[in-house]
Amino acid sequence: MELEQILITDLKEVESTIVSKLGEAGFISIESIAITPMNELMEKTGISNETAAKLLHKVRDIIGLEYITALEFYKKKQNAQRLTTGSNNLDRLLGGGIEMRAITEFIGEFGAGKSQICMQLCVTSQKPLEQGGLGGKVLFIDTEGTFSPQRIHDIAEARDLEPRKILENIIYVRCYNSDHQIFIVNKAAKVIEAEKIKLIVVDSIIGHFRGEYVGKEMLIKRQQLLNQHIHRLLRLAELYNCSVVITNQIQSNPSAFVFGDPNRPAGGNVVAHASTHRLYIRKSKKNIRVIQVIDSPYLPE
Repeated sequence: MELEQILITDLKEVESTIVSKLGEAGFISIESIAITPMNELMEKTGISNETAAKLLHKVRDIIGLEYITALEFYKKKQNAQRLTTGSNNLDRLLGGGIEMRAITEFIGEFGAGKSQICMQLCVTSQKPLEQGGLGGKVLFIDTEGTFSPQRIHDIAEARDLEPRKILENIIYVRCYNSDHQIFIVNKAAKVIEAEKIKLIVVDSIIGHFRGEYVGKEMLIKRQQLLNQHIHRLLRLAELYNCSVVITNQIQSNPSAFVFGDPNRPAGGNVVAHASTHRLYIRKSKKNIRVIQVIDSPYLPE
């Protein structure tokens, strides 16, 4: 079910000075307020603890963040729209396609095909609901310079879609460092609301953080920032009823020196706990890719 957007100017019981501070801080709708932690709301607007608490309580009450039974939740999951990947085998592995209001993570080494899947999803997501799409636009956050408009053009053309229209419906942003990446996601609510975004892609989630926070002494800070970053993505997915797809790199796994996979996903437990579904892509013979579900609440591994 889609939320009817309510602007902060529509909140009649909120003082005009507070509304003005919210607007100056970039909060346009009550949805953008609802997903913001209270300490962050206070920091960005300069409002008091008491005012922030009352405001959050009010907007979350309007949106209807309420208790439901497990049966109701089950029915919502069963009836939720899924995004086709364009591959019948991958769709079956995912239980029908990419889940809405969730984070799907594709993990693999360089050249495994993570970015290709992301670009294919940019095309399939724009197809109508009855054809397995989401009928909406895409926000593509490119942290490694892997996005290829030409590849999007070719995929669209191969699927008998209009390449120019497909490209027009992809909102693209290139991120050059982790601060920029965090900033883009923090401001994403405004773009999602204005452009009716239904798919958010971050390719990749971890690259800048690994390159900028080096050494054990920086690990705690890196993981804290990464945790906040990826959970904001999850809140955006849940509140705006869209899909989030992220890619992740691999790193060496010293504990599996003799037995097991010598590689493991980067990002540690922070990324592992935040991602809803984790899929590992491996290269095989004759340009074939093997994809395995390595973690999911309900998909078999």
